[in-house]
Amino acid sequence: MTRLLSILLVIAMSFTTQAQQKPDAKQQLIANIKAELDKQKGVFAVAFKNVATGETLLINEHENFHAASTMKTPVMIELYRQAAAGKFSMTDLVTVKNDFRSIVDSSSYQLSAADDSQQELYQQIGTQKTIYELMYQMIIMSSNLATNILIEKVDGKNVTNTMRELGAMDIQVLRGVEDNKAYAKGLNNTTTAYDLMVIYDRMAKGEIVSGQASQEMIRVLLDQHYRDIIPARLPAGVKVAHKTGFITALHHDSGIVFLPDGTRYVLVLLSKKLEDEKAAVEAMARVSELIFQYVESSK
Repeated sequence: MTRLLSILLVIAMSFTTQAQQKPDAKQQLIANIKAELDKQKGVFAVAFKNVATGETLLINEHENFHAASTMKTPVMIELYRQAAAGKFSMTDLVTVKNDFRSIVDSSSYQLSAADDSQQELYQQIGTQKTIYELMYQMIIMSSNLATNILIEKVDGKNVTNTMRELGAMDIQVLRGVEDNKAYAKGLNNTTTAYDLMVIYDRMAKGEIVSGQASQEMIRVLLDQHYRDIIPARLPAGVKVAHKTGFITALHHDSGIVFLPDGTRYVLVLLSKKLEDEKAAVEAMARVSELIFQYVESSK
């Protein structure tokens, strides 16, 4: 009996030690992240969630940021939602055009190929592409032209309403890209780190539209061309399904990280008011590496 009690006491002490170590490790992680970001002049937000355990790490998670191209993931979600509702098929053809209407006064405006990260589509104006093809370019190459065509197709109000249904209460998708009249009036697409965490967590769990639709969206996000933040310092075997966003003095990255052993976590890194954009991007990549190391050491 005495031996049994001794064994139980050792086990209990082991669990207590582990429970004490984990908060200590997490507090150290938070301190390291803040120290890394404090070296930069700018405003940052971090949202991490372990998909399996529900553990989170949140810094400035409800701070509002100009969404830049991170809003293209909500647009993709709305495309799949409307397709599932029978409004169209992802294989339906759409005419490529470069003429859009401002949300301010319905006046016409066009996009500049020089300011777009995907310029090939401008050579194909007047041709037809499937909705899926346009969506794929919107995500992996962040095509602004494809984005505006697709937002016109689904309507920004519907995108925002779907975000609310998913539990993302602050994401606003008001308009397409380069609506300068709207920009001048402060009518911008906005997001928080928390809201992006919510939608990627639900996508990872197969809870957006359907399990199949969620997996299809993840497959597209895995092909992301821009990899200078979340994936930049991670080992080769780690996969990241993510969407970036960048405009002057602002760089974002957000998505799902897949480790070789099946562990999955959501990570959102947002920034604004940056003075040294290159250094800030490198700092956020180091934050991603710190979180990866924490997840690995917590197993």
